[in-house]
Amino acid sequence: MGDTAKALLVDDRKDNLIALEAILQGLPVHAVAVESGEAALKQLLVDDFAVILLDAQMPNMDGFETASHIKRRERTRHVPILFLTAADRDAQLALRGYAVGAVDYLTKPFDPWVLRAKVSVFVELWTKTQQLKAQAEAVREREAQFAALADRVEEATRVLRGATGSPDACAQALEILEQARWGA
Repeated sequence: MGDTAKALLVDDRKDNLIALEAILQGLPVHAVAVESGEAALKQLLVDDFAVILLDAQMPNMDGFETASHIKRRERTRHVPILFLTAADRDAQLALRGYAVGAVDYLTKPFDPWVLRAKVSVFVELWTKTQQLKAQAEAVREREAQFAALADRVEEATRVLRGATGSPDACAQALEILEQARWGA
C-alpha cells in the first residue's frame, strides 16, 4: 500500500500529457503519464491509482475500449475514470463514456481548476480508503491477539481446574499467562 496517491494520465499526445501534469502540480498526487490505452492497461497491472484521466479519442485502442478493459478487471474496476476529449460536445460520446464506467466526461478546453478540484476529490477518497484499510488491518491484528490471549487464559483456567490446589498447577498456569502477556 503506497503513501502517495497516483493519477494515471492517458493521452496519445505528449503535449496534452505535459499540460495535465502541469495542471496537477501541487496536488498530493503523483502523475504517471502514458501515451496509449495498451500502455495504460500495462501500468494498471503494476500500480494502483486514485483516478484515471483518459483521452477518449486515441489511435488503435481508444479511451472507450481502454475503459471497458479497466472496468472488467477485478483489481481496477473501482478506479474512477475521468474522460477528457477534444471532440465537440456530442452527447452520444458522453453517454458512451458513462456507459463504460466513467465518473465524468470533460470536453477540451476545460477549466484547469475544475479538473484539479475533481482530481482532489478522488485523491482524498483514495487516501481515506487507504486509511480505512490500514485501520481494518490493525483491528484484525488486534482481534487475533485477543483471541490468542483468550486461548491462553482458557488453557490456564483448565490447568487450574484440573489440579485444585496443586502448587505445580498454579506455577504452570502462571507460566501460560506470562507467555500470553509477552506474546510467546
